[in-house]
Amino acid sequence: MLTVPVRQLGETERGAVERILDLDPYAAPQVAERIAARGLAWWRTDGRVFGYGPRRQLESLCWLGGHLTPVHASPAAVAAFADRLAIEERVCSSIVGRADAVLGLWERIGGQWGPAREIRADQPLLIADRPPAVPADPGVRLVRPDEIDLLFPAAVAMYTEEVGVSPVAEDAGRGYRRRVAELVRARRTYARIVDGTVVFKAELAVVTRHTAQVQGVWVDPVWRGRGLATPAMAAVVRDALRRVAPTVSLYVNDYNTAARRVYDRCGFRRVGSFATVLF
Repeated sequence: MLTVPVRQLGETERGAVERILDLDPYAAPQVAERIAARGLAWWRTDGRVFGYGPRRQLESLCWLGGHLTPVHASPAAVAAFADRLAIEERVCSSIVGRADAVLGLWERIGGQWGPAREIRADQPLLIADRPPAVPADPGVRLVRPDEIDLLFPAAVAMYTEEVGVSPVAEDAGRGYRRRVAELVRARRTYARIVDGTVVFKAELAVVTRHTAQVQGVWVDPVWRGRGLATPAMAAVVRDALRRVAPTVSLYVNDYNTAARRVYDRCGFRRVGSFATVLF
Protein backbone atom coordinates (compact mmCIF):
# COMPACT_ATOMS: atom_id res chain seq x y z
CA MET A 1 0.00 0.00 0.00
CA LEU A 2 1.35 3.42 -0.99
CA THR A 3 2.23 5.60 1.98
CA VAL A 4 2.68 8.76 -0.12
CA PRO A 5 -0.44 9.43 -2.21
CA VAL A 6 -0.46 11.30 -5.51
CA ARG A 7 -2.30 14.62 -5.43
CA GLN A 8 -3.24 17.29 -7.93
CA LEU A 9 -1.13 20.39 -7.45
CA GLY A 10 -2.26 24.00 -7.34
CA GLU A 11 -0.80 27.47 -7.52
CA THR A 12 0.33 27.45 -3.88
CA GLU A 13 2.88 24.77 -4.79
CA ARG A 14 4.19 26.49 -7.89
CA GLY A 15 7.62 27.12 -6.39
CA ALA A 16 8.10 23.43 -5.60
CA VAL A 17 6.92 22.49 -9.10
CA GLU A 18 9.37 24.88 -10.74
CA ARG A 19 12.17 23.45 -8.58
CA ILE A 20 11.43 19.94 -9.88
CA LEU A 21 11.28 21.18 -13.47
CA ASP A 22 14.65 22.89 -13.06
CA LEU A 23 16.21 19.60 -11.93
CA ASP A 24 15.69 18.18 -15.44
CA PRO A 25 15.23 21.12 -17.81
CA TYR A 26 15.44 19.07 -21.01
CA ALA A 27 13.00 16.31 -20.04
CA ALA A 28 9.78 18.33 -19.90
CA PRO A 29 10.22 21.83 -21.32
CA GLN A 30 6.68 21.78 -22.69
CA VAL A 31 5.38 21.41 -19.12
CA ALA A 32 7.66 24.19 -17.89
CA GLU A 33 6.54 26.50 -20.70
CA ARG A 34 2.85 25.97 -19.98
CA ILE A 35 3.21 26.44 -16.25
CA ALA A 36 5.26 29.60 -16.77
CA ALA A 37 2.52 30.96 -19.03
CA ARG A 38 -0.60 29.85 -17.14
CA GLY A 39 0.36 28.73 -13.68
CA LEU A 40 -1.30 25.87 -11.81
CA ALA A 41 -4.81 27.18 -11.27
CA TRP A 42 -7.32 24.37 -10.78
CA TRP A 43 -9.63 25.72 -13.50
CA ARG A 44 -7.09 25.46 -16.33
CA THR A 45 -8.37 23.22 -19.12
CA ASP A 46 -5.20 22.29 -21.03
CA GLY A 47 -3.85 19.91 -18.39
CA ARG A 48 -3.42 18.92 -14.77
CA VAL A 49 -0.24 18.48 -12.77
CA PHE A 50 -0.01 15.66 -10.22
CA GLY A 51 2.69 15.50 -7.57
CA TYR A 52 4.35 12.72 -5.62
CA GLY A 53 6.09 13.26 -2.30
CA PRO A 54 5.37 14.84 1.07
CA ARG A 55 3.73 18.26 0.94
CA ARG A 56 6.92 19.95 2.09
CA GLN A 57 9.21 17.83 -0.08
CA LEU A 58 7.75 17.31 -3.55
CA GLU A 59 9.77 14.65 -5.42
CA SER A 60 8.16 14.05 -8.83
CA LEU A 61 5.56 15.45 -11.21
CA CYS A 62 3.23 14.11 -13.86
CA TRP A 63 1.52 16.31 -16.45
CA LEU A 64 -1.80 15.02 -17.85
CA GLY A 65 -3.31 16.83 -20.81
CA GLY A 66 -3.04 16.28 -24.53
CA HIS A 67 0.13 14.37 -23.61
CA LEU A 68 1.11 12.52 -20.45
CA THR A 69 4.60 13.47 -19.24
CA PRO A 70 6.30 12.22 -16.06
CA VAL A 71 9.01 14.51 -14.67
CA HIS A 72 11.89 13.48 -12.40
CA ALA A 73 9.90 10.33 -11.63
CA SER A 74 11.54 7.72 -9.40
CA PRO A 75 10.35 4.08 -9.57
CA ALA A 76 8.19 4.70 -6.50
CA ALA A 77 6.68 7.78 -8.13
CA VAL A 78 6.03 5.86 -11.37
CA ALA A 79 4.17 3.20 -9.38
CA ALA A 80 2.12 5.83 -7.55
CA PHE A 81 1.29 7.77 -10.72
CA ALA A 82 0.27 4.55 -12.47
CA ASP A 83 -2.14 3.69 -9.64
CA ARG A 84 -3.68 7.15 -9.90
CA LEU A 85 -3.87 7.17 -13.70
CA ALA A 86 -5.39 3.69 -13.91
CA ILE A 87 -8.68 5.11 -12.65
CA GLU A 88 -8.68 7.87 -15.29
CA GLU A 89 -10.17 7.56 -18.75
CA ARG A 90 -7.38 8.10 -21.27
CA VAL A 91 -7.62 11.56 -22.84
CA CYS A 92 -4.02 12.00 -24.00
CA SER A 93 -2.74 11.16 -27.48
CA SER A 94 0.67 10.03 -26.23
CA ILE A 95 2.91 9.36 -23.24
CA VAL A 96 6.29 11.04 -23.69
CA GLY A 97 9.32 11.75 -21.52
CA ARG A 98 12.34 10.04 -20.01
CA ALA A 99 12.32 6.45 -21.25
CA ASP A 100 12.55 4.72 -17.88
CA ALA A 101 9.53 6.57 -16.51
CA VAL A 102 7.43 6.35 -19.69
CA LEU A 103 8.02 2.63 -20.17
CA GLY A 104 7.48 2.01 -16.47
CA LEU A 105 4.12 3.77 -16.62
CA TRP A 106 3.12 1.92 -19.75
CA GLU A 107 3.99 -1.43 -18.22
CA ARG A 108 1.56 -0.68 -15.39
CA ILE A 109 -1.32 1.07 -17.17
CA GLY A 110 -1.15 -0.44 -20.64
CA GLY A 111 -3.88 -2.91 -19.75
CA GLN A 112 -6.30 -0.07 -18.93
CA TRP A 113 -5.19 2.42 -21.58
CA GLY A 114 -4.10 0.17 -24.43
CA PRO A 115 -3.65 -0.78 -27.08
CA ALA A 116 -0.90 1.56 -28.27
CA ARG A 117 -0.65 2.41 -31.94
CA GLU A 118 3.15 2.53 -31.68
CA ILE A 119 5.82 2.43 -28.97
CA ARG A 120 9.10 4.24 -29.64
CA ALA A 121 11.24 2.91 -26.82
CA ASP A 122 14.57 4.63 -27.53
CA GLN A 123 14.67 8.23 -28.71
CA PRO A 124 18.01 9.94 -28.05
CA LEU A 125 17.59 13.26 -26.24
CA LEU A 126 20.11 15.76 -27.64
CA ILE A 127 21.26 19.28 -26.80
CA ALA A 128 23.54 21.87 -28.38
CA ASP A 129 24.93 24.81 -26.43
CA ARG A 130 27.27 26.41 -28.95
CA PRO A 131 27.00 27.44 -32.60
CA PRO A 132 27.63 24.61 -35.06
CA ALA A 133 31.07 24.38 -36.65
CA VAL A 134 29.48 23.69 -40.05
CA PRO A 135 28.37 26.57 -42.30
CA ALA A 136 24.75 27.70 -42.02
CA ASP A 137 22.40 27.92 -44.98
CA PRO A 138 21.78 31.64 -45.60
CA GLY A 139 18.49 30.78 -47.29
CA VAL A 140 16.91 29.49 -44.06
CA ARG A 141 14.93 32.23 -42.35
CA LEU A 142 11.93 32.90 -40.14
CA VAL A 143 8.59 32.35 -41.86
CA ARG A 144 6.45 35.48 -42.23
CA PRO A 145 2.76 35.57 -41.23
CA ASP A 146 1.78 36.13 -44.86
CA GLU A 147 3.44 32.80 -45.74
CA ILE A 148 1.30 30.56 -43.52
CA ASP A 149 -0.68 29.26 -46.50
CA LEU A 150 2.62 28.35 -48.14
CA LEU A 151 3.91 26.63 -45.03
CA PHE A 152 0.80 24.68 -44.05
CA PRO A 153 1.03 21.86 -46.64
CA ALA A 154 4.64 21.20 -45.61
CA ALA A 155 3.63 21.15 -41.94
CA VAL A 156 0.86 18.64 -42.68
CA ALA A 157 3.27 16.45 -44.66
CA MET A 158 5.81 16.51 -41.83
CA TYR A 159 3.23 15.63 -39.16
CA THR A 160 1.73 12.82 -41.19
CA GLU A 161 5.14 11.32 -41.95
CA GLU A 162 6.38 11.59 -38.36
CA VAL A 163 3.28 10.68 -36.35
CA GLY A 164 1.60 8.32 -38.79
CA VAL A 165 -1.78 10.08 -38.90
CA SER A 166 -2.89 13.27 -40.60
CA PRO A 167 -3.45 16.37 -38.46
CA VAL A 168 -6.34 17.38 -40.74
CA ALA A 169 -8.30 14.17 -40.07
CA GLU A 170 -9.97 15.81 -37.07
CA ASP A 171 -11.78 19.19 -37.30
CA ALA A 172 -10.54 19.57 -40.91
CA GLY A 173 -7.17 20.68 -39.56
CA ARG A 174 -8.39 23.94 -37.99
CA GLY A 175 -6.70 23.29 -34.65
CA TYR A 176 -3.43 22.29 -36.26
CA ARG A 177 -3.50 25.34 -38.51
CA ARG A 178 -3.97 27.58 -35.47
CA ARG A 179 -0.89 26.00 -33.90
CA VAL A 180 1.15 26.48 -37.09
CA ALA A 181 0.08 30.12 -37.27
CA GLU A 182 0.82 30.66 -33.57
CA LEU A 183 4.41 29.48 -33.98
CA VAL A 184 4.92 31.65 -37.06
CA ARG A 185 3.62 34.76 -35.31
CA ALA A 186 5.87 34.00 -32.32
CA ARG A 187 8.90 33.98 -34.67
CA ARG A 188 9.61 30.32 -33.96
CA THR A 189 9.25 28.76 -37.42
CA TYR A 190 12.09 28.50 -39.93
CA ALA A 191 12.00 27.51 -43.58
CA ARG A 192 13.90 27.56 -46.81
CA ILE A 193 11.54 28.48 -49.63
CA VAL A 194 12.52 27.89 -53.26
CA ASP A 195 10.28 29.14 -56.10
CA GLY A 196 7.29 29.30 -53.80
CA THR A 197 7.80 25.83 -52.28
CA VAL A 198 8.91 25.03 -48.74
CA VAL A 199 11.83 22.63 -49.11
CA PHE A 200 12.94 22.68 -45.45
CA LYS A 201 11.13 23.56 -42.23
CA ALA A 202 11.68 23.38 -38.48
CA GLU A 203 10.18 25.08 -35.47
CA LEU A 204 11.01 25.96 -31.91
CA ALA A 205 7.92 24.24 -30.57
CA VAL A 206 8.81 24.86 -26.93
CA VAL A 207 10.82 27.70 -25.36
CA THR A 208 11.86 28.01 -21.72
CA ARG A 209 14.58 29.97 -19.97
CA HIS A 210 16.75 26.86 -20.25
CA THR A 211 16.18 25.62 -23.78
CA ALA A 212 14.47 25.91 -27.14
CA GLN A 213 13.15 22.52 -28.22
CA VAL A 214 13.20 21.91 -31.97
CA GLN A 215 10.39 19.88 -33.50
CA GLY A 216 8.88 19.43 -36.93
CA VAL A 217 12.16 19.14 -38.83
CA TRP A 218 11.32 18.21 -42.42
CA VAL A 219 12.93 18.20 -45.85
CA ASP A 220 10.83 17.91 -49.00
CA PRO A 221 11.35 14.36 -50.33
CA VAL A 222 12.40 15.79 -53.70
CA TRP A 223 15.28 17.61 -51.97
CA ARG A 224 16.49 14.76 -49.78
CA GLY A 225 20.00 13.47 -50.38
CA ARG A 226 21.29 16.83 -51.62
CA GLY A 227 23.05 17.90 -48.41
CA LEU A 228 20.40 20.46 -47.51
CA ALA A 229 19.57 19.34 -43.96
CA THR A 230 22.90 19.96 -42.20
CA PRO A 231 23.40 23.63 -43.19
CA ALA A 232 19.68 24.25 -42.74
CA MET A 233 19.71 22.89 -39.18
CA ALA A 234 22.92 24.81 -38.50
CA ALA A 235 21.06 28.00 -39.41
CA VAL A 236 18.24 27.13 -36.99
CA VAL A 237 20.61 26.34 -34.12
CA ARG A 238 22.68 29.48 -34.65
CA ASP A 239 19.65 31.77 -34.62
CA ALA A 240 17.98 30.02 -31.68
CA LEU A 241 21.13 30.28 -29.54
CA ARG A 242 21.63 33.92 -30.49
CA ARG A 243 18.05 35.04 -30.11
CA VAL A 244 16.01 32.66 -27.97
CA ALA A 245 17.66 30.37 -25.38
CA PRO A 246 21.06 29.22 -24.03
CA THR A 247 20.60 25.70 -25.43
CA VAL A 248 18.78 23.98 -28.27
CA SER A 249 17.33 20.54 -27.61
CA LEU A 250 15.41 17.83 -29.45
CA TYR A 251 14.69 14.12 -29.41
CA VAL A 252 14.89 11.82 -32.41
CA ASN A 253 13.91 8.26 -33.22
CA ASP A 254 16.88 5.95 -32.77
CA TYR A 255 16.33 4.37 -36.20
CA ASN A 256 16.47 7.72 -38.02
CA THR A 257 20.16 7.45 -38.83
CA ALA A 258 20.10 10.22 -41.44
CA ALA A 259 18.70 12.75 -38.99
CA ARG A 260 21.07 11.64 -36.25
CA ARG A 261 24.04 12.26 -38.57
CA VAL A 262 22.74 15.76 -39.26
CA TYR A 263 22.39 16.56 -35.56
CA ASP A 264 25.84 15.17 -34.83
CA ARG A 265 27.36 17.42 -37.49
CA CYS A 266 25.53 20.39 -35.96
CA GLY A 267 27.16 19.78 -32.58
CA PHE A 268 24.35 18.09 -30.65
CA ARG A 269 25.31 15.69 -27.87
CA ARG A 270 23.21 13.05 -26.15
CA VAL A 271 21.96 13.73 -22.61
CA GLY A 272 19.51 10.88 -22.19
CA SER A 273 16.80 8.74 -23.75
CA PHE A 274 13.15 9.53 -24.36
CA ALA A 275 10.35 7.11 -25.12
CA THR A 276 6.96 7.78 -26.71
CA VAL A 277 3.78 5.72 -26.59
CA LEU A 278 1.40 6.79 -29.36
CA PHE A 279 -2.36 6.13 -29.33
